[in-house]
Amino acid sequence: MTERGSIIYLEGVIVDYDGFKALNNLNFIVNYNELRVVIGPNGAGKTTLLDVICGKTIPAAGRVIFGKDIDLIGKREDEIVELGIGRKFQAPSIYGNLTVWENLDLSLKRSSRGVLPTLLGKSTTAERERIDQNLKAIGLKDHAHTRAESLSHGQKQWLEIGMVILQDPLLLLVDEPVAGMTDKETEQTGRLLQSLAEKHAIVVIEHDMEFVRQIARTVTVLHEGTVICEGPVEKVQADARVREIYLGRQKVAHA
Repeated sequence: MTERGSIIYLEGVIVDYDGFKALNNLNFIVNYNELRVVIGPNGAGKTTLLDVICGKTIPAAGRVIFGKDIDLIGKREDEIVELGIGRKFQAPSIYGNLTVWENLDLSLKRSSRGVLPTLLGKSTTAERERIDQNLKAIGLKDHAHTRAESLSHGQKQWLEIGMVILQDPLLLLVDEPVAGMTDKETEQTGRLLQSLAEKHAIVVIEHDMEFVRQIARTVTVLHEGTVICEGPVEKVQADARVREIYLGRQKVAHA
């Protein structure tokens, strides 16, 4: 398997909750440096898909293969993070009483040095340069010394994305990143994810179809735990079953 192949591969995955199949014989493939968007109505299995990849949920059947034939089933969540999978949840999880810089510094060192060296300012020159580059990438360079609790909702989301990226994930999982954002923040988030896809594979769970159209190269549609359609946005929006099951239930711009 080369870097032009798949970075994550799910085959025949079943997640069963007392007879309810949250994932039902799911097949799902994402390639290296691909930006994939997953959509679907509530209960379609989108979050469960991320939970399975991260090790939070263990499927009843199927395979979950990462990178060069690494089987993720049975591995702990922290082991999966170490392998190179990072996850950004819908609600930002940051340290509000610390500055933006301190949040990023702590994220960079969490696995090896912990909180105390970070707060004592023991960063190396190389680490400081990485944080500075990260600040530029996420658009928060002018807020490096601002307490995180003072940031806008969108800025908090960008900060957490930056924190996850500093853990060097090969695959980044992002759950509804633009929920609650202004139009300007949404547009900037799209540009950020597109730029990150140059170095990372990214899977985005999203409902906002305007945002999906902005960033998506390939869209996967889930319904009742399985893939019902996959392809460019235009193909997905023209698919009769998708329109009936998902897009047709709401105004397309807010699906």
